[in-house]
Amino acid sequence: MAPLKGITDALFRRVFTAHFSGIDVAVAPFINPQQNPRYPDKLVADLLPGHKCGIRLIPQILNTDAEGFISLGNRLYDLGYDEINWNLGCPVKMVAGKRRGSGLLPYPETIVELLERILPHLKPALSIKMRLGYRDHRESLALLPRLDSYPLASITVHARLGTQLYRGSVDLDHFQACRIATRHTLVYNGDLVSLDAFTRLAGRFDSVTHWMIGRGLLMNPFLPAQIKGYQSPDGERDERLHRFHDDLYRQLKVKLAGPGHLLGRMKQVWIYFSHAFPGREKQVKRIIRSTTETTYLNGVDTLFCR
Repeated sequence: MAPLKGITDALFRRVFTAHFSGIDVAVAPFINPQQNPRYPDKLVADLLPGHKCGIRLIPQILNTDAEGFISLGNRLYDLGYDEINWNLGCPVKMVAGKRRGSGLLPYPETIVELLERILPHLKPALSIKMRLGYRDHRESLALLPRLDSYPLASITVHARLGTQLYRGSVDLDHFQACRIATRHTLVYNGDLVSLDAFTRLAGRFDSVTHWMIGRGLLMNPFLPAQIKGYQSPDGERDERLHRFHDDLYRQLKVKLAGPGHLLGRMKQVWIYFSHAFPGREKQVKRIIRSTTETTYLNGVDTLFCR
């Protein structure tokens, strides 16, 4: 499970894995860097032991200062996490403009220098999630060979540039170049939204054994299980989607303050979840345009013909 900021928090992970199978590991959305390096419980609340959901969870961090990186990493280790993930992939301009996320990829010297300072003092194992580059594919090819000498658990590559955000096509030729350029375990990420897409990618990259799914989890929540060869009877499909939605809605309503926050969060989910209902765009649009809980739930009732 890829980290989707604002969506795949502890509550979502718990609800999703209660209704759908196939996910082995989840990477949590990144923790914002703090000036105070001690990271009390309220800053890592989504990762406290009580929020685990039965699958392995890897916290993700965005830090680019050695002290904060080590402090947060070791705090997470003390909470029971044996691996953390360094986010070198976030494409958002507000993040990248601070030389964080994919905005750090044009500066391989800085990345290597940070690893030199961090790894001798870091208790958990470290993995990296990155892109093909920020502005240029050559950025990843300059960095990856230099990472070979470090004991990284894995490297996940989203097959787009940071400047693309999530627009345009993934670049499979440059992902292949990345695969050749590293000795580390490489995880594929990007546009895994259907079983056909996975089959094509798995056929091309037959040595890749780890796959990260983000938006595709909501566009087709059955996809991880389908990849593993499990199929649900067609008659159960809408009923399972319906139960998942209602469970997520009910638990978010308890957690969030007021209908505005609740509908806002659910509409974030529907940006991707809408693709699970081809041919029913009119009903989905009614849900997304709703402004009250009543109109929202009426729209959901209509969609599921309840």
